[in-house]
Amino acid sequence: MSTALPDSVTAAEGEGGLPVLRVATALATGEVYLHGAHVTAWTPAGADPVLWVSNASRFVPGEAIRGGVPICFPWFGAGREPGLAPPPHGFARLAPWRLVAAEEDDGGAVTLTLELTDADVADVPAAQAWPHAFTATYTVTFGRELTLALTVENTGEGEISYEEALHTYLAVADARTTTVQGLDGATYLDKAPGGAPDHVTQRGDVAFTAETDRVYGSTGTVVVVDESAGRRIGIDKDGSANTVVWNPWVDKAAAMPDYGDDEWPSMVCVETANALDAAISLAPGARHTMTARYAVTR
Repeated sequence: MSTALPDSVTAAEGEGGLPVLRVATALATGEVYLHGAHVTAWTPAGADPVLWVSNASRFVPGEAIRGGVPICFPWFGAGREPGLAPPPHGFARLAPWRLVAAEEDDGGAVTLTLELTDADVADVPAAQAWPHAFTATYTVTFGRELTLALTVENTGEGEISYEEALHTYLAVADARTTTVQGLDGATYLDKAPGGAPDHVTQRGDVAFTAETDRVYGSTGTVVVVDESAGRRIGIDKDGSANTVVWNPWVDKAAAMPDYGDDEWPSMVCVETANALDAAISLAPGARHTMTARYAVTR
């Protein structure tokens, strides 16, 4: 790795032998795998871990890490067009990203900048379904808050359209006593089994009582209220038209080979996204940034 690292950042061999960057400052600790530019940990000083990773996750090339913050790009789920999936959620979380900068500011916050281009994924089979020229830049800032910003630039000669999500897995004491505030009145597409075929309007806070898989039309801040742990996780965002809320519950958890059967109460996903009808279109030379900021309070 040729990029100079501040003393607060260490390059190491992580799970499965995959390269990982570990951050340790007075403000927080955290880590990012170059595989998928995957943030797998953020713990503010004096707090419990905020991100969740499955004990059954597979840390191997060609497979996504289960937990943390996978990057969904350039499609979400199966994608809007035939022939994109498998794999679900695109190729970015399967690809090797490059570290291009690492800095610590005067206040002790550490920012890592990673990059992925179409040339980097030329040998990734999933990328053949979306053969467009692009540069994706991902900045991850570890401090008292965690800030994630994904910028995509169209470096080709024609317009491109893509979906994206920061598929954040949050650690909670018990999903059954956890709620999500800030989505009252928003409409959502219910993708869980038995969900309504048309958009539904949220009434009150979101509670978890069964498999939950919802794509909300929402640009505002949400708060995850982890009642059993006595903490709140605020998620503020820019450049995002959707908030996705997900928990697999019992049956889906048991069906996923990289997810422990009994792990579903310990996490909820609240994702910052532009998906489905909110996909991003970029003219040649244009760029778009989607940002998510996470903060913990009691």
